[in-house]
Amino acid sequence: MRGKKLVVSLLFILALAVPGVSPAVTESTTIGVIYVFHGGSRYHDPQGSWDSVVQIFSYDPNSRVYQNVIWNPQAWTRMLNFGNAPKELGKYAFEFERIGYSDPANVLTHIRVQHLTDALEGRQAELDINFIVDYASWRAVNPAHHVYPRNLYHPGVEGGSPLTFCGNKESGGKPPAYRWPGCNPQRYNTDGPVERLLKAGVDEIVMIDLTTSGVRFFKTFDVVNLARQVVVRHNEKTGADIKVWWVNDPTDLVTESYPVEPAGWTLSMGAIKKDRQVPMKGRPNPVSDDPRLAGFHVTGIEAQFSAEVSAGKTGVLLVNHATRLNNQYFDPKIDDTLVLNRNIKKLLLERHPEMDADNIVGAWFGMKTPNPNIDRAIPAFRRFERTREMRGENLGDARLYETKNEFPSGDMGYRYWEALEQLKNNGVRHIVIAFPQIMIDSVLNLVEVPNQIAKEIGYKNWLHIGVPDFETYPGIGHPFTDYWGIWVEQECAAADGSGELVPCCFKMGGCGDDAKRPYPPPRQTPIDEAREDLDPSLAYQVSEYGHLGYDPAKGPPDPDRPVHNQYQGTWALWTPPNDNPDVGQFLADKVVDFVTQPRPARAVDPVYLGKPRPPVTAENR
Repeated sequence: MRGKKLVVSLLFILALAVPGVSPAVTESTTIGVIYVFHGGSRYHDPQGSWDSVVQIFSYDPNSRVYQNVIWNPQAWTRMLNFGNAPKELGKYAFEFERIGYSDPANVLTHIRVQHLTDALEGRQAELDINFIVDYASWRAVNPAHHVYPRNLYHPGVEGGSPLTFCGNKESGGKPPAYRWPGCNPQRYNTDGPVERLLKAGVDEIVMIDLTTSGVRFFKTFDVVNLARQVVVRHNEKTGADIKVWWVNDPTDLVTESYPVEPAGWTLSMGAIKKDRQVPMKGRPNPVSDDPRLAGFHVTGIEAQFSAEVSAGKTGVLLVNHATRLNNQYFDPKIDDTLVLNRNIKKLLLERHPEMDADNIVGAWFGMKTPNPNIDRAIPAFRRFERTREMRGENLGDARLYETKNEFPSGDMGYRYWEALEQLKNNGVRHIVIAFPQIMIDSVLNLVEVPNQIAKEIGYKNWLHIGVPDFETYPGIGHPFTDYWGIWVEQECAAADGSGELVPCCFKMGGCGDDAKRPYPPPRQTPIDEAREDLDPSLAYQVSEYGHLGYDPAKGPPDPDRPVHNQYQGTWALWTPPNDNPDVGQFLADKVVDFVTQPRPARAVDPVYLGKPRPPVTAENR
């Protein structure tokens, strides 16, 4: 019966009616609660990839994809052929294969939503509140749990077509009709969680998120902002006065800080002309700031301590994704993450006073950097490229809130390879890597991060390499690939200038013909163009003991032991809280705390991005 209850409760919703500054709840209040998370596909298939691209760009109505592709049937078949889609397809094909073709994140999320629902239902009689719980994700594998599915159905540009694509031969469709199996062309023409809650008669809607461990982030803002637009239209049509609240941002810092000019600004428009500078002081995040949240991660870190290494010789690396260039003008993700990281560090030192504070550090991924050879007539934000020095990555733009170029510093300001180097030089014998912005297992921490760490300090140093895990990694027993960058092109122009095309060398010690095939492969993209995602020069071998501390001038690497100054200890990834019911209870407590306190004077109006959408008429609603 519990499994059946879970399926039924995926209709969850939560609503609250907010009369100005009055107490949060009144007798017989019905509150709709929407749990927000990042989302993504459980399986790697063409439809899931296509829908993901569409959803990502649907939040940016100024983008070329939104304007020229999403509502254009002639472009639908080519959706997966441009931008970084080929790279992502290659990456996820490998990652999903490694974990048996099924990402556990969605199953674990549904369990968490059930825990939240159970915890809130257990408080209803005490509070005299009827909680209705639903969920929404930034990338929704099930369109019914996109926050507003019809935003992806009704054309957002004049003359556009409703989005009904179901595949063909060129887009990975299946014969004989070349359509994706089971695809519903009307899949986005359906109610989402906000509409379901409104139809259920909620008095108000409260949203709470763990999109990135609950830190405030533009992706959750996208979801909250779109939900508010739906409710505004409902209020205008019905005369109701329903409000939408975001528990993680109870003072609406993100919305009030959103740039003013250009009007309807989004990332694809480039530079901001006029910002609204709203200080963070007095505007905390009650979810990610809470030490209880840090405690879930500390428990997961402790689970991966080594029995062979003392706490005094153990290091902890807290590594996280950043946000996007220019989002720092309204997005406090980095600042919130620093609070979470410091809570984790504080709790670790309290529980393990023998640990060295210098061995608990925070770090970020690599980022795109400017290429001075690109024509300056091209907009500045398009002159950035992936570089080998930044590990070919673009997720480390960790600019602090309301600063132009200020990055975290000190113990929380490393790149992850710099942090690993520092820990190695500090003499630690075991390193636990945690990714505190995520709370459940997914391909990210099961495959992607292990390979990124292993290319630096080696896969043979992984704590569990001697004990194959065939449950998590069927048929292989571990997450590691031969080289990280398995999506890059494998044919290179010979380095000897002959013009010959040869197989690229992805072996750290070289391939025996270095004059023709050096490692790393030479840059293939013209120097005056941004380096392409598939450029072989961005790939790193995932070797036995890694690149850090290895000096090719001193001789070849040794597959049996560290050489030169390579790391000689072990490492492991922390264990996320996954299906721990205490997380659902924690979320429920935060919802209850919010709804039993006086509301702010008002819920802010939504931010309208891009040009106004064509009106939704009675005929196409």
